[in-house]
Amino acid sequence: MSGSPSINRQFRPLVGLLLFLLSVLVPLSAFAQDPGPLPEASDHVLDHAQAQQPPAPVERRDAPTPVPYDKSIFLTPLDPAQLTALRSFGGAPARDLFHDKQFRKLMKAFVPNCMFHYGRDMPLDDALDMALSNSQIPVQVHDDRYVLLSGNGGPYLSGRAFLWIDTVDGIGLGAFFFTPTNGEPTPSLAVFSRQVKEATLALSQLPPAFAQDLTLWSMRAGIPSITTRYFLNGANKRILLEHDEDFCSLGDGTAAPPDSGCEQLNADAADTDETAAYYLDQVHYATNATAWMLGPDQIAWVQLRDRTCLGIADPLGCRIRLTRERTHGIIHRPPIHPGPHPH
Repeated sequence: MSGSPSINRQFRPLVGLLLFLLSVLVPLSAFAQDPGPLPEASDHVLDHAQAQQPPAPVERRDAPTPVPYDKSIFLTPLDPAQLTALRSFGGAPARDLFHDKQFRKLMKAFVPNCMFHYGRDMPLDDALDMALSNSQIPVQVHDDRYVLLSGNGGPYLSGRAFLWIDTVDGIGLGAFFFTPTNGEPTPSLAVFSRQVKEATLALSQLPPAFAQDLTLWSMRAGIPSITTRYFLNGANKRILLEHDEDFCSLGDGTAAPPDSGCEQLNADAADTDETAAYYLDQVHYATNATAWMLGPDQIAWVQLRDRTCLGIADPLGCRIRLTRERTHGIIHRPPIHPGPHPH
């Protein structure tokens, strides 16, 4: 091609660009039409690639489903104007607050007026008096709102008591722990509030601050994390306070490692709840009735559950699921006409 040298110099950059594009596009087009066999990756490369992949999430159908806290289950809140002075007892011995006249009046508004079996039948007030009347444990006040007093002075059966007041929302709750020796599930923790009249209840339905303080008190008092739990309500009924904590779920949102034994804890909690539900059904939810365990129908059910879960891939998960299903079936049964309570 002939032409002026100045014109040739003008088109040289454009020609170079076209040649570069052709050198790239032509091989790509050929590869798209017939890619041919790809080179095999080495085992080392595959292992490394698989190690970089996050593990697939495992669906845990046996995990408990917490019920959210709803403040409306607490009927007739305490008057916050009468609660402000309680915060001034912070650091004082629990007995000082327990014997305060104003506090004794407040107790009548949230402590159920029921009979309680602590070694023998007595009003719940009397059991609390045994554990708290001489307690030197300092009253705790935190967040300028929550007041806690506790006592380990129960004269027998490891009796320990705990009272908790939310001075802002006007909520009062308490707990009494001991080791029954009369045939009922043992040890047992009875949480209570006269302000609640629910027929079924799980720990997650109570104020989160209370659940946290209850856990801390239990640890300090040497109470097992999994123990028979009841709730004494304002209808003077003893209902199941279900374990709906997931022991495999850590506080930061991650799951505990498989070899941590957390699933066994979940299984133990499910078993404890089922046994408690069966017992409560037998005694018609009375606050002070006792009954000797286990009945033949309970033994037969445990044997059937264990046979059912024996040959499957996740026998422990199966056991937890079936046990929770039976527990819910028991606590949601239609009311049984109460007959004489065995004592």
